[in-house]
Amino acid sequence: MGTQELLAELSGLRSDLDQVRFPLDLPQVETARASAESIRHQLDDYVISRLETIDAPLLAVVGGSTGAGKSTLVNSLAGRPVSTPGVIRPTTTSPVLVHHPDDAQWFTDRRILPGLVRTEQSTGDSTSVHLVAEPSLPRGLALLDAPDIDSVVAANRQLAAQLLQAADLWLFVTSAARYADAVPWDFLHEAAGRHAAVAVVCDRVPPAAMREVPAHLGQIMTSRGLAESPLFAIPETVTDSEGMLPDQAIAPIRSFLAGLAADQDQRRGVVLQTLAGSIRSMCERTPQIADHLDDQALTLQRLRTDAANQFDEARRQISVQSADGTLLRGEVLARWHEFVGTGQFMRAMEEKVSWLRDRVVGAIRGTPPEADKVSVAVESGLAALVRSETDAAAERAVGAWDSSPAGRAVLQHSSDQLGRVQPDFDDRVERVIRDWQGDVMELVAGEGMNKRSRARFMALGVNGVSVALMMLVFVHTGGLSGAEAGIAGGSAVVAQRLLEAIFGDDAVRKLADMSKDALDERVAQVVDAEAARFDDALADFDVPTQVADQLRSRVAAIIDVLTSADFDMATSTAQLGTASDSTQSATPVARSRQEETRPELPDSWVPEDQDGRTREEER
Repeated sequence: MGTQELLAELSGLRSDLDQVRFPLDLPQVETARASAESIRHQLDDYVISRLETIDAPLLAVVGGSTGAGKSTLVNSLAGRPVSTPGVIRPTTTSPVLVHHPDDAQWFTDRRILPGLVRTEQSTGDSTSVHLVAEPSLPRGLALLDAPDIDSVVAANRQLAAQLLQAADLWLFVTSAARYADAVPWDFLHEAAGRHAAVAVVCDRVPPAAMREVPAHLGQIMTSRGLAESPLFAIPETVTDSEGMLPDQAIAPIRSFLAGLAADQDQRRGVVLQTLAGSIRSMCERTPQIADHLDDQALTLQRLRTDAANQFDEARRQISVQSADGTLLRGEVLARWHEFVGTGQFMRAMEEKVSWLRDRVVGAIRGTPPEADKVSVAVESGLAALVRSETDAAAERAVGAWDSSPAGRAVLQHSSDQLGRVQPDFDDRVERVIRDWQGDVMELVAGEGMNKRSRARFMALGVNGVSVALMMLVFVHTGGLSGAEAGIAGGSAVVAQRLLEAIFGDDAVRKLADMSKDALDERVAQVVDAEAARFDDALADFDVPTQVADQLRSRVAAIIDVLTSADFDMATSTAQLGTASDSTQSATPVARSRQEETRPELPDSWVPEDQDGRTREEER
């Protein structure tokens, strides 16, 4: 395995990250969002393109705080004004990339930073990069003057961070007055964490502080994981008419950069060090993104379950109350009594059942409108039950969501009034109940036509027998007590005896079971339609559940390639060398795969003090 395999996996990671979204504002989600965006930018702006062109010119991004002197340093290294410094903040708003004319093709084709438009003049637009060809700059090196990392303009801060992520070498500029500020060290801490190649420039150091300030800054760098990074100090000095620093002040930096540009092995070592560090950093951060995706999915599932449980309970309550005798009261019971006869008929319940059956047949024959009245009462009673329980379920579901920040966010986002059933709910319920009554009639008709008691059946009619079966369904499980139990129970006995006389015991039980099942199924349709509104409300917050596992698998594959025996990036490191005086250039830094010992890094460089002694001589 090698470069092509690594490129394939990194491209796959980039595709996986396109599917990442964090719709819920859970704890630490902003960190996860920023991390995913950072990795996407780093893959687009640097890692993939740099891996494809390892031998392209080294890009040194000059970054730092407001007023640190970044543009002045870039101009001085270029030998002419190419970037505009000033006292008005922010100064650099669109980045300036300076390169040797022979290296132009590496930067005009959007190999790096593909999201920035190339221009040949400064536009002041943070969406473009100003390309400047400068013959005095050595081949193999490009300098990029970045906006301030602490700019008052958010777009500039974001661009500065993005550009630093695209650097082969961070040339980080601070000043004697601000080198201990928190913001620069946040960036440098990130660089140290991913082993990026970094060199630090401390600008505008008062001559009297040329010993203390660099020494203190060096101590901070050592404590923050940057002990191996070169440190340059530029004394406070007067610039020339074009605003450039004296050659002597920047000669060591120029020599250091020229040495990197001239030595292909050294340049390659720096590139591989930063590139490998970037990839490892992504491999460390990506599983955290996957964990946050899991948190999003689990939270969404909890919300979905919380709502579903309420509607499950509504279906259960409707099923129970439509079979325990609850409906055999009020209007339903009154219409049923009208259907089967008067109070005298009920008092005759204890007499011979055969006589009772004859009395029922006699009472019903020729009066089908009474059966229709029972059907209407059944429809009304069932509809009220379904409406009440479904309304209560919606209210409970909203209450459950409102108890968590994530749930409240979904409720606020939804344009639906989830706490109440939809306006057309009653119409849909009535239609479903009529459909169920039609189901009962079909069952009765299909069963009745095959029985010997055809005469009794025909005398009652399909409607009459169906109504009797509905009454039996409503006391399918029992449940009433006291006087209601006696009245409803007596009514059910009438219905049962009548049906048994027509169909027989077994058939009646089967018909009652099938009718109850049909009712539950029909009711579930309208209840589920209301529950689906809560699923719809979550749809805008949904996350692909497979992405988290894809990210973890991708990271594992990338690590496998990096650690393979035939791929040398896993052990690539670089030593950034600098000099103790202004004439000595940086030393080669690349370490081959076979070398097992880490090379010793050089000391930092500071210019001569007032008495002519260097830092080395002071030791």
